[in-house]
Amino acid sequence: MKRVLSIAIAGLFAGSAHSADLMQAYRDALENDAQFASARAASEAGRERKAQGLSGLLPQIGASAGTQYNDTSRDLPLPEISGRYNSNNWGVQLTQPIFRLQNWYQYREGELAATVAELQAQSARQDLIVRVATAYFDQLNAAETLASIEAQKAANLQQLELAKKSFEVGTTTVTDVHEAQSRYDLTVAREAAAQADLIVKRQALQQVTGKDQGALAPLRDGVRFDQPQPNDMSQWATTAAQGNLTAQQAQLAAEIADREVSSARSGHLPTADVVAKYGYNHSGALADIIATEAKTSGGSIGVQINVPIFAGGYTQSKVREAVALREKARSDLEYARRSATLGAQQAFLGVSSGIAQVAGYEAALISSKSAVESNKLGYQVGVRINIDVLNAETQYYETFRQLARARYDTAIAQLRLKSAAGSLSEEDLKTINALLDPAAAGRPIVVPATNPQPLVEPGKAEPKKTEAAPATKKAETAAKPAKKK
Repeated sequence: MKRVLSIAIAGLFAGSAHSADLMQAYRDALENDAQFASARAASEAGRERKAQGLSGLLPQIGASAGTQYNDTSRDLPLPEISGRYNSNNWGVQLTQPIFRLQNWYQYREGELAATVAELQAQSARQDLIVRVATAYFDQLNAAETLASIEAQKAANLQQLELAKKSFEVGTTTVTDVHEAQSRYDLTVAREAAAQADLIVKRQALQQVTGKDQGALAPLRDGVRFDQPQPNDMSQWATTAAQGNLTAQQAQLAAEIADREVSSARSGHLPTADVVAKYGYNHSGALADIIATEAKTSGGSIGVQINVPIFAGGYTQSKVREAVALREKARSDLEYARRSATLGAQQAFLGVSSGIAQVAGYEAALISSKSAVESNKLGYQVGVRINIDVLNAETQYYETFRQLARARYDTAIAQLRLKSAAGSLSEEDLKTINALLDPAAAGRPIVVPATNPQPLVEPGKAEPKKTEAAPATKKAETAAKPAKKK
């Protein structure tokens, strides 16, 4: 299984001579993402609702034509007369609505539906920005996770070899060997899972963009994120309640539902149309004895009024249905506003807490590195045991992974905050893209080393000759009274 994953990882990077940044991935997604293409087509279809509503207010023109074959016979006092002939006719009719209130409401609904379609197109574009950024940073994070686990495996292997050597000479117990072996085996298993996860994340980005992006530009070292402006969660929540695109669509849907109620009630009202007709009719002769061939043509124009009296309860039922749907639309609007508010609050906290987490993990990474060095020196002078070193190394690499994840989550949270407020645009994506380092695309990911002390068996170190960091000197100071005891 490990060999299969290694081959798959090598295949992913083989032939990827080009590199991509966030904007390039977004441009590819605009052209190739199936979900965005579907939303764009749905938006184009929705825009036609306005034209469909307008058609109910404009003249309706129709034409008809027909022909009949006739076979006729008559019994008369004189000899019987029979004949066969054709009758032909055609006509044109124009109907111009004068008073059809229901059609007017449908036209207004069509205008609102077209506006909803425009908002759906904007929402689909914002969603694409977030999805591309998420897939992009997920792949980068998976690559950094794999690199840190590989570095951790190498460190655990070094500690395992030292434990075995120390056990052979009798300076440690077999427990140290078992602990080191267990930690190494666990890291090997995590490495296999990280390799598989990197493959999945790369395929997820390819699904959105429609092509292999090759080597990705990572975030610059020591990148810093700005606090949201304005730096007030309540202002973002208020803005999201009104500006969120989903909430705006729900607002328009509620207005459409109001007009639908009025449209259903107008079914009780009379309608008036101007009707103009023109027709032509031709009938052939009945027989040779009696000529009945006739050609007639004529036109008419007038006003036609229809008054609905009873439709079996259909109109009343449509009104009740429209009223119920209006209540549903109002509830959907309230839910959309609350969801937008909550989304903005979560995204704001994601940005602000993410910035604090990045700073905290950066400090923790330095402390964890010092802890590894101190525990290794303490192990060599005999005041620390093997499990202490292993735990310190695990904490160090776990902190490295948490720092990487916090950076990517903060970048995505900034985009989600703008999306929740309804103001996310390509300019915001360019701002995030400016934090990347294109020159580092394709370079091996380097996990900062812990600068371990040379491999020395426990009890054989010479701490006086070692230039130790402040944390290491503290370990030496703590080691001296331990030896006197």
